[in-house]
Amino acid sequence: MSSPPGGKASPSLPVGAAAMAADPPPSPTGARSFPEPGAHRSGGLSRVRLSAVGRIPGQRGARAVRAVPSLARRLWPLRRPAVSSAVVALALAGSGVLILHLVQRQTGTAGLLVGLGLALLPLPFVLGSLAWLNQTARVPIRHTLFCLAWGACAATTVAILANGWASDFLIAHRGARGETWGSEFATPLIEEVAKGSALLMLLLPLRRQHGEPARPPGRLRRLRRRLRRRRGASERPAALFRPAPAGRQRARSRPRTLAAGAVLGGVTASGFAFTENALYLGRAFTADRQARLDAIGLGRTPSLRDFDGTVHTFVLRALLSPFAHPLFTALAGIGLAVTLTTGRRWAARLGAPAGLLLAMGLHGVWNAAAGLGTDGFLLVYGLVMVPCFAALVCFAVWAQTRRTRQPTGPG
Repeated sequence: MSSPPGGKASPSLPVGAAAMAADPPPSPTGARSFPEPGAHRSGGLSRVRLSAVGRIPGQRGARAVRAVPSLARRLWPLRRPAVSSAVVALALAGSGVLILHLVQRQTGTAGLLVGLGLALLPLPFVLGSLAWLNQTARVPIRHTLFCLAWGACAATTVAILANGWASDFLIAHRGARGETWGSEFATPLIEEVAKGSALLMLLLPLRRQHGEPARPPGRLRRLRRRLRRRRGASERPAALFRPAPAGRQRARSRPRTLAAGAVLGGVTASGFAFTENALYLGRAFTADRQARLDAIGLGRTPSLRDFDGTVHTFVLRALLSPFAHPLFTALAGIGLAVTLTTGRRWAARLGAPAGLLLAMGLHGVWNAAAGLGTDGFLLVYGLVMVPCFAALVCFAVWAQTRRTRQPTGPG
């Protein structure tokens, strides 16, 4: 109110009238009120969020209504690390029991035991190579154990069920051509997505914690910008998967980050290959044993050559290609690491899709080589798989060399 003429101050208002005058009048258009940045400075950003988002003029209980979902999220049991770890362990154990049952149905008990024993032989060699690369990546042991269990239990369960459904669908609609499409296109897509899900679950939370946060509503976003200008940008702790700085600086992913993506992908694929090898070796052993029993029933003399199918499968999968699945998923892991950490926009957009497409393409070529006969398989093996594996080895040596040359930083 303006002062009356003559320079005299206006008479003092009663207490109730002063309280009514202190409150701003409601907006005639029904627009939401938005307090000034310093209105709730003592309460911090959380109090501003409760009063700034979704507050209707004249509705004083909006703050309490907004506090209920936030309290529910804080009290949600899965937000506790111990409870979430127990839930994940139970889920992986359940999928492990299910995959054992599915494999046992196709191989029998004896074939399952023989397949598990033979599939275990190349696993220490593959994991030892990845452990050497992990000297650069420094991935925590809990993450590697999770990836190994995910690949051996959850990913194989999804793959064996989805591959069966996709194969039946394609064969029913396309006949013999559908079977080829299933092994060369559907199977690589299903298996690489199933294995890559573990990488997403491990890397995306780190991105949200140390990278760009989720975009809040428009008014709250502008309010946060004002608060940051007044308080100054707070320093975030160094992290393994932090985004590289943009601008004139060199916005490249660090060797440690790329090596971590390769290690996580390789460990996940090692577990997947272990269960898959157990399935194929168990099938081959069961078929060879049945042929041997039939030969004995016909009066033929048994010999070790009766198990040529098992030996051939073991040489092909355990000796010639123990790094096939780790190679595929390592490419997807490197691409995802580039997307989550680089400061270059084009690399961030193309990294993960390019890595996944390369993984699925190599996987499809590898499956197609099995139907080309011995000569065709060896040709694909020498011209495609060996150079790709050599490139992955060169990358591992480069990352290890960079680690030894550069001093260890906080990240």
